[in-house]
Amino acid sequence: MTSDAIIISQRSRFRAALILAVIADALQIVIFPLFVEGASSPADDALDLGVGAILMYLLGWHWEFLPSFFAKLVPGVDLAPLWTLAVANVYRKSRQIAVTTKERREHTDIYGVSNH
Repeated sequence: MTSDAIIISQRSRFRAALILAVIADALQIVIFPLFVEGASSPADDALDLGVGAILMYLLGWHWEFLPSFFAKLVPGVDLAPLWTLAVANVYRKSRQIAVTTKERREHTDIYGVSNH
């Protein structure tokens, strides 16, 4: 028996995380207000815990997830698409890090020295 691991690309992880965040926010904005009331809602809390756990699995730990999770506990604030904004911010930061790393690598290749 072989132990072939399935490797998911970072791009696919971001895509899955964004889709999950949009679905979770849509549920909290459109469906849950009809039945539940903010922080006192077990269904809303369970959704936030599940979404937070899956996003951390897909993207790793990011500080952006913490304010999103705690803001969801305040009634009315969960009407903002905070999970989607958090994933978008993580993506934006990862792109900035990739560009900065590439520029450093190119600078090192051209000049033979590093800025470190």
